[in-house]
Amino acid sequence: MGMFKEFKDFAMKGNLVDIAVGFVMGAAFKQVVTSFTGGIVSPLIGLIFKADFKDVKYIIKEGVADEAGKVTGEVAIMYGEFLTHVIDFIIVAFVMFMVVKAVNTMKKKEEAAPEAPKGPSQEELLTEIRDLLKK
Repeated sequence: MGMFKEFKDFAMKGNLVDIAVGFVMGAAFKQVVTSFTGGIVSPLIGLIFKADFKDVKYIIKEGVADEAGKVTGEVAIMYGEFLTHVIDFIIVAFVMFMVVKAVNTMKKKEEAAPEAPKGPSQEELLTEIRDLLKK
């Protein structure tokens, strides 16, 4: 039972729960960004290439089309899909940077809030104690 209690204490630490919540929110945010780049950014960039941006590729070896129209044996570099993922990463990284920056700014404000209590200094208190002991 000691190991179970130790695991429970570990799992219930605030940092671990915060990390789990952040991970779930990050995964959900990734879906939003993927939808944004796939539905908005890629079509706009695709206007430049006159094709769906995710389907842009450099064909190294032509494939052969069968009677159903499916191409087999094609060797291609899918740089459009790669660039879409790079755009996803840049957006996620920028938003995470802005979130961390905002959190750090809030922490600085919290740290600056408590002021030292106003009153006699340590030397003044020691002098007062010395004077009281002389009496």
